[in-house]
Amino acid sequence: MSNKIYLNFSKKLINWYSVNKRSLPWRNTKDPYKIWLSEIILQQTQVKQGLPYYNKFIDRYPNVGSLSDSKEQDVLKNWEGLGYYSRARNLHKTSKLVVEDYKSQFPKTYDELIKLPGIGDYSASAISSFSNDEVRPVLDGNVYRFISRLFGISTVINTSGSLKEFKIILNKLICVNNPSDFNQAIMEFGALVCKPKTPNCQNCIYNKVCFSFKNKVVFDFPVKKKSAKSKSRFLNYFIIIDKNKRIMVEERTNKDIWQNLYQFPLFESDTDLNRSSLNDFLKLNKHPFSKTNDIKLIETVNHKLSHQNLKINFWLNYVDKLDDSSIYIKELSNLPFPKPLSSFIETLNKFLM
Repeated sequence: MSNKIYLNFSKKLINWYSVNKRSLPWRNTKDPYKIWLSEIILQQTQVKQGLPYYNKFIDRYPNVGSLSDSKEQDVLKNWEGLGYYSRARNLHKTSKLVVEDYKSQFPKTYDELIKLPGIGDYSASAISSFSNDEVRPVLDGNVYRFISRLFGISTVINTSGSLKEFKIILNKLICVNNPSDFNQAIMEFGALVCKPKTPNCQNCIYNKVCFSFKNKVVFDFPVKKKSAKSKSRFLNYFIIIDKNKRIMVEERTNKDIWQNLYQFPLFESDTDLNRSSLNDFLKLNKHPFSKTNDIKLIETVNHKLSHQNLKINFWLNYVDKLDDSSIYIKELSNLPFPKPLSSFIETLNKFLM
């Protein structure tokens, strides 16, 4: 690897960052709680999508104590639409541990942070460097892409071996006198310049030493493992409503997608169901319907998750009276639902008699 790359690397990067960085609220604080909150929200999420959630969470939960005092259901409700809900559950779980074990003082050292739920090497490195100036280089998707292109590293990323290899390089590049700005800068550079599909190579401050640019192989990096084949699932949600405008809902308790969120009664089938096959399906499964002939398909949506393609059918059925386990339709907005269901709920009135 060329020694030219290492020469003044961090100085050039931090200078670039000082001119080009985006103004983001979590960059104006050393509070490890606020930095942690931003890092968890931004996992698997772009800044433009995560920013409103960050502002909402800071407003509702200004410190770790207020987050700890909240109910998980409320945290999930405020997270609704952001996806990857295990992040929200770990957020709540971590807040309680910090209150109990750290007397509400959010830890800011790598060794303490790495022990908390939902915090891995990247998050612990980011939080400890941003809040405590620890010399811990960060390694996220933006950094993997930038460094692999710059040095021409063909090692498959997101493996334990690649983590070690890239960390060795980053430890040589990082500015030990200003690790916070260095880490912010290297991620920002990957996000704004060394972008996945439209990198701005012509204006890149490293294009004279970049392996992939000089060899015209920019899009060969980073090298990734082949994605697992997506699984198809067929979800049939039943919108069961009585004359008092009460509706049946249930909590997803299984360790599957959308755990601890709410849903309508669900039957998952091996294939897509039509009117005819639905009747056959219901004969073999216990169901709460009064008259199965009255069930009507009112909406079908396709929803893609990582490695899962969901075909979702919404079936409407009116019954005379539901028991106390049901809720009033107007109360649906109080509960956390997965995105495709919350979107459906917003349009529910148009289907009702």
